Amino acid sequence: MTRHTTATSLLTALAVGTALGGSPARAQPALGGTPTGNVPAGDALTKVASFEHQVTGVTVSKDGRIFVNFPRWTEDTEVSVAEVKDGKVVPFPDAAWNSWRNAKKDEVSAKDHWVCVQSVVASPDGNLWVLDPAAPAMGALVPGGAKLVEIDLRTNQPARTIAFDETVAPQGSYLNDVRFSPDGGTAYLTDSGAKGALVVVDLASGKARRVLDGDPSTQADKGVTVTYDGKPLRRPDGRGVEFAADGIALSPDGRTLYWQAIKGKTLYSLPTEALAEGVTTALMPTALADKSLSGKIETVGENGPADGLIISRTNGRMYITSPQDDSIKVRDLSAKGGATATLIKDARLRWPDTFAEGPDGTLYVTTSRIQDSAFYMPDAPAALPTDLWSFKPAAPDATGSTRPAR
Repeated sequence: MTRHTTATSLLTALAVGTALGGSPARAQPALGGTPTGNVPAGDALTKVASFEHQVTGVTVSKDGRIFVNFPRWTEDTEVSVAEVKDGKVVPFPDAAWNSWRNAKKDEVSAKDHWVCVQSVVASPDGNLWVLDPAAPAMGALVPGGAKLVEIDLRTNQPARTIAFDETVAPQGSYLNDVRFSPDGGTAYLTDSGAKGALVVVDLASGKARRVLDGDPSTQADKGVTVTYDGKPLRRPDGRGVEFAADGIALSPDGRTLYWQAIKGKTLYSLPTEALAEGVTTALMPTALADKSLSGKIETVGENGPADGLIISRTNGRMYITSPQDDSIKVRDLSAKGGATATLIKDARLRWPDTFAEGPDGTLYVTTSRIQDSAFYMPDAPAALPTDLWSFKPAAPDATGSTRPAR
């Protein structure tokens, strides 16, 4: 099925929940008492940590170390990247890298400090990568700040920095999330900024190329209105949720890349082989390369507005964070065009944001509470308390799988 297959427009609602603390919660049925899809009893939420600041990214290394990040959105947070130890945040790799401040942007170098980190992701080789779009408050990029930094987890020291110039991260961009090929040779990024795009990075050379810039598949969908409590979610000046290409996932074999916009409903995919061809064909003008890529995009199905995507290494299912209804959904990727099923619905999943998978198959998810932030609620505190949760997926046959669990 190609992306040009037209589906009906979808209006969604961001359900109001309360930030409850405490004990693990069972997966809850949909509102009205009727379960939506399959809700396996084995899928239960456990709180891993609570934070005093707005969290977005989370990742878990091969040896089980947990890392999170706090973007500079509505506050000038003191810690941008941290390791979670015994429920506490420890600045990572050290306090110096976390010492950049808005008020000191003319004094502190942006190239070797965290400016506004959006994602942390452990790569297949076991190291940590930090994606810094360097756009505090999702506004103007700080010159020299947009970068992808690898940290060697054996030494806990930065190993290399891949800086992005304006051809890759132009003003108005907001590099959002990243996935790595199984061989560790390529990184794939989304740009959820003013003009959505994907970015492909050859990690050996550090060369990056912006692709599908402005393509309908990477843009916010004008036909979708993200709502909250039955009403459009808007800023005080009337603007709604406008995030473009955001969630990104890579098949375990590295052959298929998936992405979608938050202000959107459609999940798209593309063979990574086609992306590699686009990057290596240096003589082909960008417009022609993008046109060639666009013709290879497929429409996988409709997720509704979604933020984080991940494909489990153990069962091949895609998990989807659904801010509209405080839930986590699951998709069987072997069924093209199939529907999603609601796996966990819980009021504490207040804007479920980003996924990570631990070595034992446990899935972790952050709740960033974007709808409660000062972007949309003028009386909200600058520092917004958030949480990190975990759950162990139930048997694959509960909601469908592309392959049996190991």
